[in-house]
Amino acid sequence: MRFTKLHALGNDFLVVDPREGLDPAAAGGLARRICDRHTGVGADGLLLVSAAKEGPPEAGFRVFNADGSEAEISGNGLRCAAAYLAWHGAVKSPQVLFHTAAGPRPSEVLTSAGLVFEVRIGLGTPRLAAKDIPFDDGQNLDRVLDYPLFVVKRTFPVTCLSVGNPHCSLFVANFPSRGEWRGIGGEIETHPFFPARTNVEFIRVLSRDEIEVRFWERGVGETLSSGTGSAAAAAAAMLKGLVDRTVTVRTAIGSLKIEWPEGGEILQTGPAEVVFSGDFPAA
Repeated sequence: MRFTKLHALGNDFLVVDPREGLDPAAAGGLARRICDRHTGVGADGLLLVSAAKEGPPEAGFRVFNADGSEAEISGNGLRCAAAYLAWHGAVKSPQVLFHTAAGPRPSEVLTSAGLVFEVRIGLGTPRLAAKDIPFDDGQNLDRVLDYPLFVVKRTFPVTCLSVGNPHCSLFVANFPSRGEWRGIGGEIETHPFFPARTNVEFIRVLSRDEIEVRFWERGVGETLSSGTGSAAAAAAAMLKGLVDRTVTVRTAIGSLKIEWPEGGEILQTGPAEVVFSGDFPAA
C-alpha cells in the first residue's frame, strides 16, 4: 500500500488514496499500526483522501487518529490533503471542496515552493451551544464560557466550542510544566462532561492579534500543532474579548493565521509540506 507523509507545523499525517485497495473498515487498525512511532512509520493520524476524476474539484476526506479512532475533521489534515492533491497532480484546480464527517470544507492552495504549500481552508461557523459541542453537565447551556471544570484536584475556567470537533480551551499566564499540562490535558480529554471526548488547548494571549497555544489532541495526545485547535483557541479568545477578529496563532514550530469576521465563517491559512512517500503492508 502506497502512502505519502506530510506535516503541517509538525502535526504529521500519512495520506492513503482509498483506490490503493484499503478497506475503510480496516482503516482504524491500520492507523494504530502505521502511526506507531516505534514499530510503524510514525504520525499523528492517517488520512484517506480521494479526488473525483471528473466534475468539480471535490474530494473525500476521512481522518483516523493514532489510536485508531475516527475524528470528524482535522484542520492541519485538510491542509495536508490539499497539498497532497496538488503535489500528486490529482486535481488541476488550486481550489478543492473536501467532504468531511463535519460537512463540506473548502480549501485553496495559495502558493507552492517545491514540497511546501501555503493553504487556506474554511472551517465553518463555530458551534457554541453545549449540545452541539457536545458538553453535558446536565444544564444544556447556550454557551460554555469560563465554565468551572474540576480536574486534577483543581478547578479551571474553560471555554468550549466545536469547529466540527469538540474543543476545550484553558487560558494561562504561563504554560504549566510539560508533565503538568499533559496530565491536565489527558484528564480533560476523557472527562465525563465530554461524551465524545475533547481536544484541549492551553492559550497565552500575547497581544490583541497574537496568541501562543499548546495542544493536547483527542486520540493522539501532545501534538506540535493543531489546525482545528488553533481555530478553536482563536475563537475562544475572540469570544472572551481578548483579541481582535484576525489572529496569528503561534504553535511550537510555526504560525497560522485565523480570521473570523463578525457573522462569518472561520478561515485558516498556513503551511503544509510533503515529507516522503513509501510502501506499507495493508494487512
